[in-house]
Amino acid sequence: MLEIIVITIFIATITNLILTRLHIPTIIGYIATGIIITYFLQLNQSTNSKELNTIAEFGIVFLMFTIGLEFSIRNLIKMRKKVFMYGGLQVGLSMLVFYLLGHYIFNLDTRASLVVSAALALSSTAIVLKILNSNRDISKEYGQRSLGILIFQDIMVIPILLMITILSSVNLSMSQLLLKTVFDAFILFLALWGIGKYILEPFFTEVVKSNSNEIFIGSVLFIVIGASTLAHSLGFSYSLGAFIAGMIIAETKYKHQVEADLIPFRDLLLGLFFITVGMQIDFSIIGEYYITIFGLLTLFTIVKISIIFLILLKSAGKRVALKTSLALFQLGEFGLVIFELAKANELIAPTTSQILIVTITISMVITPFVLRNIASLTDLILEEETNNIEGQLKRQRHLQDHIIVLGYGRLGRKISEKLDKTSIKYIAIDNNIHNVKEGQIDGKNVIFGNAASKSILKSVNIEDATVVLVALDNSVKLHLVCDVLTQIATKARVIIKVERFMEKESLIEEFPNFEIIVGTEQTARGMVNSVIKCDLEESM
Repeated sequence: MLEIIVITIFIATITNLILTRLHIPTIIGYIATGIIITYFLQLNQSTNSKELNTIAEFGIVFLMFTIGLEFSIRNLIKMRKKVFMYGGLQVGLSMLVFYLLGHYIFNLDTRASLVVSAALALSSTAIVLKILNSNRDISKEYGQRSLGILIFQDIMVIPILLMITILSSVNLSMSQLLLKTVFDAFILFLALWGIGKYILEPFFTEVVKSNSNEIFIGSVLFIVIGASTLAHSLGFSYSLGAFIAGMIIAETKYKHQVEADLIPFRDLLLGLFFITVGMQIDFSIIGEYYITIFGLLTLFTIVKISIIFLILLKSAGKRVALKTSLALFQLGEFGLVIFELAKANELIAPTTSQILIVTITISMVITPFVLRNIASLTDLILEEETNNIEGQLKRQRHLQDHIIVLGYGRLGRKISEKLDKTSIKYIAIDNNIHNVKEGQIDGKNVIFGNAASKSILKSVNIEDATVVLVALDNSVKLHLVCDVLTQIATKARVIIKVERFMEKESLIEEFPNFEIIVGTEQTARGMVNSVIKCDLEESM
């Protein structure tokens, strides 16, 4: 086992060094490592393979825990529509369509069709959330909708696993199984909630008093693994227990320190998880059934993209709906688990299981490339949405002594409402077509465009603007915008909203001439009042 670990680390390091130079995501390097060690070390025949899969599963556990930290119980309640409505529709409609295809087109029996439809309805939490977190798209509208749907999918793993138990056990009563599941779920939530409310805060207080980073990290690891083990002992997934534990710790003041200390463990184990994904690729199956696999992959992709796009079209607009559907087009890691269980319980044939497992794995390999180029793909597909930008910009060339608002999300809308109550001229720019159309319907002066584009900013006469208000959620894009503003907004006063004090300190060092405000509920009023005060002082 030790030799396998050493060789695996070496291959993963070399592979990722090469791929990083080619600007290829490290996820692909880990998957490639899995393929290499499987065929060169014959790891698929090794008794160590099962232990490796168990360890790798904790990569998803730590990922779900850190996601839980970002989304406390209060935030989950706020996201209930994204999670339960859109997530429920996506899983329900996907299962229905895949069931009909499996039963009537591919002649699978009822039990096999149910299992296959459930597995294919799920997307890859591990890959999608890792990439959305790393590129900071998780805070964007499509990132939030993707997250909501993925959370619901993870919740649905429990009834899906229960369904497999029911379908494979003719002697068990369905009502007894359902009753046991509901009771166990109640025990799990009650236990973790009670520990979180009455024990965690004083426990962490004592740990912090020790001034030992090792004790703090050990305590966090104990909580994560303990919550996961409790969930698993009650018949649920490890990751659900970790997610609930994360949400509970998010209510404490130690949330940020816990998150910072846990990231190295999460990334290391996620790498191991992606290696095990690569181990699932069977080239003999690909060689024999490549036409079937390619056909199924195309069919599954079209079905999932179409369903998610149609569900979100009315509420989110074309652009966000398409981005979300492209982010979730793939089949997920829990599908691999479901098909392995189904094969073991003789619910589906071994060959069918292998074909579907390879199809899932290939879709996961493609995903990083799609997510990396999601903006370009969206622009390519929705070309007509951006064709009228030039016409919009021509109408703005008369602006002088005006305010430019960069970002027309929640804060941008509040700022425009405040400015409407004054006589100050303004124009808002946003690259979310749904936000733009919503603003234009309300009679606001808002246009579609990239806030980091010099040509867009020059087209709205940034040289003659008095103030630029930056209301962006994406911190990576915020830095790009600031770089551009230092070059072309030489006369305008620049006021920027950030989420955290750490971001403020970083931006002040880099851009000392800009005014930085840490976001609060009163941010819009504060920014506009600051502008009005400045305007009055200049007119005196």
